[in-house]
Amino acid sequence: MKKFNNDFMMGAATAAHQVEGNNIYSDFWTMEQVPHSMYKEPSLEAVDHYNKFKEDIQLLVDVGLNTYRFSIEWARIEPTKGDFDKKEIEHYREVLEFCHQKNVTPIVTLHHFSSPKWLIIEGGWESESTINYFENYSRYVVSELGDLIPYICTINEANMGKQIAKIIKRMTDTNGTNQTQKVDSGDIQVGLNVDMKEKMENYYRALGEAFGMDPRNIQTFHNPRTDNGERIIMECHEKARSVIKEINPAIKVGITFSLYDHQALHGGEAFVEQEQHEDFLNYLPYLQEDDFLGVQNYSRKIHGPEGVIKPDEGTRLTKMGYEYYPEALGNVIRFVSKHWDKPIIVTENGLSTDHDEERVEFIERALTGVHQCMDEGIDVIGYTYWSLLDNFEWQLGYDQTFGLIAVDRTTQTRHPKESLSFLGNVKKSGLNR
Repeated sequence: MKKFNNDFMMGAATAAHQVEGNNIYSDFWTMEQVPHSMYKEPSLEAVDHYNKFKEDIQLLVDVGLNTYRFSIEWARIEPTKGDFDKKEIEHYREVLEFCHQKNVTPIVTLHHFSSPKWLIIEGGWESESTINYFENYSRYVVSELGDLIPYICTINEANMGKQIAKIIKRMTDTNGTNQTQKVDSGDIQVGLNVDMKEKMENYYRALGEAFGMDPRNIQTFHNPRTDNGERIIMECHEKARSVIKEINPAIKVGITFSLYDHQALHGGEAFVEQEQHEDFLNYLPYLQEDDFLGVQNYSRKIHGPEGVIKPDEGTRLTKMGYEYYPEALGNVIRFVSKHWDKPIIVTENGLSTDHDEERVEFIERALTGVHQCMDEGIDVIGYTYWSLLDNFEWQLGYDQTFGLIAVDRTTQTRHPKESLSFLGNVKKSGLNR
């Protein structure tokens, strides 16, 4: 029996825009609503977590879990530039206080993909001014709520824009054949509609009208990012960390990254080294004063002499098109630990499937890898499964089912899955193997 100690943080994660509903001041709300939208459907009420958060956290508590990672929505806190909404900060105070009442450790993310619409109009994530705007937002949240927050992730998947840039490059790369390369949904760890080239022109024209600006200047967090944008993201992180430590030095501060388990066949070693550098290693100079690192992993990529090798027809895939490979998590933790000697929190790990027994198996195998890493002396202090609830998977809408809890969106009724109880039993009793 492999047991996790009592202090180990185990639970589940959500993101505000994906679960709360009616995030009307955000850039994503705008992008979902425009004509020719690349989004399969709009988020609308999502799964109404904004109003049902107590019920949802209680379901987590009832099975024995002790940690909840969630994001505070910047577009709610600052719906227009410089105007902070006291009612909304009090909402998140209520969420945090409920966590503490239930002995649940809250891990708060300040930015999880969605941004205020006004921020994009001001230049978005390629604009120098965003550094100051994010600093001001962080200062307000931590000044108001910092005494209730033990852990803060400043930015979720800070490397996502770079990963999307590589995907877009592959989509538009003709390799001299005038045929664009096929890109699969499993190529990136986020709900991105990759069948989009022919629709993009109409979509961006509509976006330009909705944002009132040249669509070429619209820079959301999910836009392909330049090197300058990469710097801006990481300086946002540094400014937020500085503010947090100034206001409340006891808060543990980190950031999260989307990390694949990159594996090399003979001849693929250089590709793996390049991917590991681009995904993680080049960010290390910005992280030296962080307290922990958030690792987010869903699958692996295998590289040969020509680059990524696509899974063959017999490969077991998840509903998102990733290879079903729970062992990737342990491998990624080991890779990170070679370059990072502070605590690691698995801030996301999971799969989309219509068969919950696959999720149970996935969790067991992934957590076996986590436990092995801890036995090897790696300082892993927490694991939050993605996601607590079936939710809005960005451009792919509501079809993807990552959750430990199913939701009937016609009534917003919760239906806990066996995997929720299984994860709780692992926390209480350990792994069977």
